[in-house]
Amino acid sequence: MSATDTHPAAEGAAICHLAGTEVHLLPDRSLWWPAGRTLFVADVHLGKSDTFRARGLPVPSGTTRDNLDRLSAPIARQGAQRLVVLGDFLHAAEAQSPAVLAALSAWRVAHAALQVVLVRGNHDSHAGDPPAGLGFAIVDEPWPIGPFACCHYPQAHGTLHVLAGHVHPAVVLRGRGRDALRLPCFAVEPQLTVLPAFGEFTGGQTMTSGPERRFFAAGGGRVWAVPGMGATPE
Repeated sequence: MSATDTHPAAEGAAICHLAGTEVHLLPDRSLWWPAGRTLFVADVHLGKSDTFRARGLPVPSGTTRDNLDRLSAPIARQGAQRLVVLGDFLHAAEAQSPAVLAALSAWRVAHAALQVVLVRGNHDSHAGDPPAGLGFAIVDEPWPIGPFACCHYPQAHGTLHVLAGHVHPAVVLRGRGRDALRLPCFAVEPQLTVLPAFGEFTGGQTMTSGPERRFFAAGGGRVWAVPGMGATPE
């Protein structure tokens, strides 16, 4: 990877090179590929709070609209022509409720020119594909684009750099004494990058360090490389 800045970056983004092309790791937990005018996100989990409430769990409402608003922001800011969702766009079958689908339809109308590709993940298999009227391209992994293989599950690919989600990666930053802060992160290896969960109501899994794995933490409106190949796992 290289830190050479050849495209203007969004405020707080970290710039690196994957498979010979520049990408921007954005504070909102999306990945921007300038050369392809493509924004990548993983694990949006739309309708998760609706699903929980339908199953009798008292959780806050409004997360679907909040997540869609958060998704609109980098699309507009970067001028994206394509959005690739690396799996788990909808959380469950209950997410296909009238309220969620109405919010999603309104979002799609506002981004009618945007190409949207959904790489099916495990939650998509249970939730079912989004309605055909939304005009999404629904594909199975691995889906190739440029130097990347778009997947939901982290895996190896013979020639392409894999972009994946599924594990909701996080790191724990430790200070003096017992101070600790857990943050979502991008986990970057020579042939694999795992994106943090984009959805706000998702949680995360602390990842361990590896000899070729680097962590880029997202928090406080910026993304930065965690020193020492990442944080000590919990």
